[in-house]
Amino acid sequence: MAVMNSRFMQVALSLLAVSWSGRAVAQQVPLAKNARILLVPRKMITGDRTTLAALDMNGRLTPGVTIAFSNGDHVTTNSTGRGVFVAPLTPGVLYATIQGRPGRIPTLIIPPPADRSDSQAMQGPHFASLSDRFELQGHGFCGDADKNVVQVNGRTAFVLASSSEAMTVLPPEELDAGLAEVSVSCNKNAASWARVTFLSLSLEANNSPLQPGQKRTLTVRIGGTQEKVTLEARNLAPEVADLAGGNPARATSSGGVENLAQFPLTGKQRGNILVSIRLLPGAVRTKL
Repeated sequence: MAVMNSRFMQVALSLLAVSWSGRAVAQQVPLAKNARILLVPRKMITGDRTTLAALDMNGRLTPGVTIAFSNGDHVTTNSTGRGVFVAPLTPGVLYATIQGRPGRIPTLIIPPPADRSDSQAMQGPHFASLSDRFELQGHGFCGDADKNVVQVNGRTAFVLASSSEAMTVLPPEELDAGLAEVSVSCNKNAASWARVTFLSLSLEANNSPLQPGQKRTLTVRIGGTQEKVTLEARNLAPEVADLAGGNPARATSSGGVENLAQFPLTGKQRGNILVSIRLLPGAVRTKL
């Protein structure tokens, strides 16, 4: 058995990716045509500045990507792979699409609350992965992503996308698995806090070539909690193997000290298996 545990959790040749992190890597700048992932805050206030992000399949922030909105507006990501725009003045559901790509991401445009203040009542996911982005919801965030200061156990995290109501964040690389304090402040205002349990995901898999008709199980070991958690697997090479439970498929871990989740596969033809496995965040919670 080969045991693999890395920031990006990607194995070349024959096996698997366990999530992608979205962090820009100091490599060649990704081409705009390779953008596949669009991050848009799930809620924003009319007329407020907002930041979105475009990523390639390896999770790298991608410059020069044009994003089209359902109201006819457009924005192009800058050298950081993010784009700043002003939310429409009309409340309702807005859809965003990577120009030239199928699929669209919905976001809710809401009017400013009557009692609007700079206070930041914040909620975070119950669980987040050490190697993947996570979402925070609240009030009083900065729509310009880089004006937010986000820390996890005192270590600086990177903001991918943000509005005054929601943001998508990468945890710091040096973070250990387990319960952590997350703080957010905007423009040096008082910080708001939430608690999030960060988990490590380690893949245990046989990396020998898969034969047609052969069955194999991908096992993910979860560190940082003994609670049961839910993982989602997406088969990126369905012509090579069938993923039991459909595509995507979900599995709940065993819980306990040996906290494992398993995804059975059946070979269809010789070739490289590529499966992306992501942690589902569970219920949100605030600081207790």
